[in-house]
Amino acid sequence: MEWLDENLWLKLGLSALLGLIIGLERELKSKPLGLKTSPVIAIISCLLTIVSIESAYLSPGSDAVRIQMDPLRLAAQIVSGIGFLGAGVILKRGNDHISGLTTAAMIWGAAGVGIAVGAGFYYEAIIVTALLMITVELLPLLLSKPLRLMKKEHLIKVTISDKSSIEPILDRLKAEKSRFPNAGSRR
Repeated sequence: MEWLDENLWLKLGLSALLGLIIGLERELKSKPLGLKTSPVIAIISCLLTIVSIESAYLSPGSDAVRIQMDPLRLAAQIVSGIGFLGAGVILKRGNDHISGLTTAAMIWGAAGVGIAVGAGFYYEAIIVTALLMITVELLPLLLSKPLRLMKKEHLIKVTISDKSSIEPILDRLKAEKSRFPNAGSRR
């Protein structure tokens, strides 16, 4: 592989661009994965894929010793490393609220895009990036109204100092058709 190989620059440049698109979406939402992290993941994944493929075909061989390598051996290890990064952005808040899953998935997506471009699957990487953006940007907009109409569960914790003050609160919640599936009658 030569320094001025056009294919090398195309792969790394396309990985950077597609990673930037993914990072921009996360940056606009003020998420941990952003403009710097996502392109780095995509570019390095691309580079490792290129190195993996090229080294498999450049390995010296002779009649006495035959070296056989899986061309995507190194690229396969990217997935394990990305799992470590993804786990770092998943946070558990409170008793049952988990955040960062989409960001972790986008880290995995940026790595996948880099691997695809590094292996020469340009159109597939572009299509996947477009689908990722549609999934995280357009779909929530299209589904926001139907989802709002669906029932939502909320955890409400009320601390009162006077027992008589609970009556107006319960009446108001019942008037708004709130349900209390786990609460007994405490009047």
